Amino acid sequence: MSLAFLLTTLVVVATPGTGAVYTISAGLARGRRASIVAALGCTLGVVPHMVAAITGLAALLNASAVAFQTLRWPGVAYLLYLAWHTLRDRSPIDTDPATAAVPVWTTIRTAVLINLLNPKLTIFFFAFLPQFVPVTEQAAGLHMVGLSLVFMAVTFVVFAAYGVFAAGMRAQVLTRPRVVAWMRRSFAATYVLLAGRLALVEK
Repeated sequence: MSLAFLLTTLVVVATPGTGAVYTISAGLARGRRASIVAALGCTLGVVPHMVAAITGLAALLNASAVAFQTLRWPGVAYLLYLAWHTLRDRSPIDTDPATAAVPVWTTIRTAVLINLLNPKLTIFFFAFLPQFVPVTEQAAGLHMVGLSLVFMAVTFVVFAAYGVFAAGMRAQVLTRPRVVAWMRRSFAATYVLLAGRLALVEK
């Protein structure tokens, strides 16, 4: 595994996207544990894209406009749903994690769906991983699995760091109702912008 792969992975993962936004939101709203669970869910959401890239399904997605659109528009719709849900949420946010708990599987399910419904992630894996596998590699599949696992590990660590930092700011942020309101509007607006970017992007 090369230093170039690690640096590229870090840059890609650290660039804020839907997964990072959701993890930060979970940290602010429900605390450190929820942010780590969200980071885990986002990491698990990478697995289908990794499998698709390694088995060659990404080539079909990249070549077929119909396949791309089939996956892209549900992703756009889900991001808009998250924006609508976030904007309409008027429930009080409690700084006590015990009273702000949300079922673990609910958080994981949402996080997995966020990454699962992102066709660009599959195409990214398809274009990204082969660059770091020698053309003469006999066990290219295993090599790509190893690189993918490293990518997932970096994803979890970076997202968890984002979430834990956000969780550390809960007490300062959530005691100010106006800040909470603007925080929700900001997250909703971010989801809308990400949905717009996904809707306009070309494969």
